[in-house]
Amino acid sequence: MMERVSAFERKQRVVIIGGGPGGYEAALAGAQLGAEVTLIERTGVGGSAILTDVVPSKSLIATAESAAAIRDANQLGVQFSVRGASGRPQKPEVAVNLRAVNRRLLSLAAKQSLDMKADLERAGVTIVQGEGRLDGPGRVVVSTGRQGADFDEFEADTIVVSVGATPRQLASAMPDGERILTWTQLYALEEVPEHLIVVGSGVTGAEFASAYSLIGAEVTLVSSREQVLPGEDADAAAVIEDVFRRQGMHVLSKSRAERVERTDEGVVVHLTDGRSVEGSHCLMAVGSIPNTDGIGLEEAGIETKDSGHILVNRVARTNLPNVYAVGDCADALPLASVASMQGRTAMFHALGDAVDPISMRTVASNIFTQPEIATVGWTQKQIEDGIAQGEVYRIDLATNARAKMMGIEDGFVKLFARTGSGTVIGGVIVAPKASELIFPVTMAMEHRLTVDQLARVFPVFPSLTVSIADAARAMHRVEA
Repeated sequence: MMERVSAFERKQRVVIIGGGPGGYEAALAGAQLGAEVTLIERTGVGGSAILTDVVPSKSLIATAESAAAIRDANQLGVQFSVRGASGRPQKPEVAVNLRAVNRRLLSLAAKQSLDMKADLERAGVTIVQGEGRLDGPGRVVVSTGRQGADFDEFEADTIVVSVGATPRQLASAMPDGERILTWTQLYALEEVPEHLIVVGSGVTGAEFASAYSLIGAEVTLVSSREQVLPGEDADAAAVIEDVFRRQGMHVLSKSRAERVERTDEGVVVHLTDGRSVEGSHCLMAVGSIPNTDGIGLEEAGIETKDSGHILVNRVARTNLPNVYAVGDCADALPLASVASMQGRTAMFHALGDAVDPISMRTVASNIFTQPEIATVGWTQKQIEDGIAQGEVYRIDLATNARAKMMGIEDGFVKLFARTGSGTVIGGVIVAPKASELIFPVTMAMEHRLTVDQLARVFPVFPSLTVSIADAARAMHRVEA
């Protein structure tokens, strides 16, 4: 008679639906901890974050920064010229070959996806291509599309849902992939748009508006709010909007798009106040929706918000003890770094390893405009509203020696410290590569350092990080 093997005598079976940053990290962590891991992904390892979102968009932004650096080099005394037919020097034009740019960035994304797939295979993770959905709390059904096998079934001790999100589409402005576009469709363009109208001035809209303006497109940014980047630090948003306008971008504040019409020559965006804007292309950047519809969440008894986002706790666990949800489909910050941390944390918790619950308060985020905006911790508005007790200090980069050398005129460092104790509770940095500069502020928050302790660290001189140390030194208080 065959003996029954208990769940504690065999490997734990982990099934992950979705191979984005969260699912990828969960798979690696699960394999490292000895589980039998199956990853289900419909498009490719890395998901939309790698294939159509983070990697290609930030590659495009890097290209835009390079083009801007060449154009602005004259301010540093660097001059380019070519010999014309007459033999006299002529000023060259900086042109961007968008077809080559898009081919390169999609190639980079595909290579990154293959590298991630190879990492999983080396770790012993089984990768199944197909559409996954829950069949109750302990089973996952995968539609494979293979002839003779419409679906596969996988029993699971632990399930991780990591299905991501997709661009929101409006019936009044349905994308056609040619003139009316979502941000995932931009990479099919072969020429820089003559006039790109960006609807939505949140993070995605601002990033693409910045990038396309720098590579030579005329850009109109339609913002329904009084200022671009609503919800972000007001001073930072003001700097970015000022930079946009100086670049020649048309920023339409307090303007809401009612509908977008395709014409023979391009598009017309009709605004609710009766005005209209004509352009060659329109990018709809009006948010995203989680890919949670039709994957069996309700039938399994998993709680979601009205928006479709899955409710999770600080270890990414849903209301069902063996089901976790990570990334943009969960009700957390929609950042790849958060998804990755959630994936690891979920596996550590599910498989009994030591785990630190995630604190969103110490998660740094970045907006890849030019200059960038990096933030962490409490905000100035929360301090002003009395939600947090703190002091604020701002120092402009224009006073920084390295910034002067680099020709940087816009940006600042802003620190927030707890009233009384001086503990660092947040910060904002507006600067080129602010995503790199925010790290010491994040470390200070994570380890509850005071501004005095931060000020005692020796920064390299000259460097932009000197402004962080200077801000910390300025917040020193002497007891009376």
